[in-house]
Amino acid sequence: MSQIYNRVALIGLGLIASSMFHAIKRAGLAGEVTGYARSAQTRDTAREIGLCDRVCDSAVEAVEGADLVVLCVPVGVMGAVAAEIAPALKPGATVSDVGSVKAQVIAAVAPHLPDGVHFVPAHPLAGTEHSGPRSGFAELFDNRWCLIVPPPGSDRSAVDRVEALWQGMGALTEEMDAEHHDLVLAVTSHAPHLIAYTMVGVADDLRRVTDTEVIKYSAAGFRDFTRIAASDPTMWRDVFLNNKEATLEILGRFTEELFALQRAIRTGDGDHLHAYFTRTRAIRRGIIEAGQDTDAPNFGRSNRG
Repeated sequence: MSQIYNRVALIGLGLIASSMFHAIKRAGLAGEVTGYARSAQTRDTAREIGLCDRVCDSAVEAVEGADLVVLCVPVGVMGAVAAEIAPALKPGATVSDVGSVKAQVIAAVAPHLPDGVHFVPAHPLAGTEHSGPRSGFAELFDNRWCLIVPPPGSDRSAVDRVEALWQGMGALTEEMDAEHHDLVLAVTSHAPHLIAYTMVGVADDLRRVTDTEVIKYSAAGFRDFTRIAASDPTMWRDVFLNNKEATLEILGRFTEELFALQRAIRTGDGDHLHAYFTRTRAIRRGIIEAGQDTDAPNFGRSNRG
């Protein structure tokens, strides 16, 4: 790949930003990558491990002269960060993000951006349960989807460049409107996370099963829930507060299905259970056939996550 931007600024230096840095460098997609994190400790760690070409001590300093600024902070603070950096943005620059909610982020960020600055929201569907500047690696986005969510009337060339960057980092890309994105993610990510948090919480509350038993005898089902439930609490709090309608709609549907399964178990309706599990099994096969997971033992996951 050839260089797409002269300078990219990453605001927030966690898993996604650190992986973006490594992926950008792997493919030579930017001349310089600057970075900023609110925590001085995170900035020190980033400098120590060589994360970013230049780590700055303010968001304003990091975005000066940048052709692309990527907000890699929890969705609840994106509006405030946009307001802070707006006066320092270079005319013609593009602002993007990596948040897993889109309609609220667009509403929070867009009003702060000056005329002549393009806004191209994006969401890479990739991650591990690890967070922080040390957790990133260049391969995180390989063969994973990144959804590009440009607001109506977006500058086509700005959108194409953001899309080319993600493809250069190894991702598959697709464009989608914000409301549809938020509904899709409520189904594929947000509601499953809430259910995982709940199941792990139930195990913690059920005192007749001891903590050591839960840990020692964790079969794959519960173990996979704990992987999800180990995710960043600030990020997930903000996701649910900012994708309220879609998440509540999907949780309502989930509750109805759960009641139907409870009834089938109570009444001994084996046919209902078998038909339901057969239908859901086909979805798993579809995910494997689409190359988005593997049927290898332990889901083919390495220790890295």
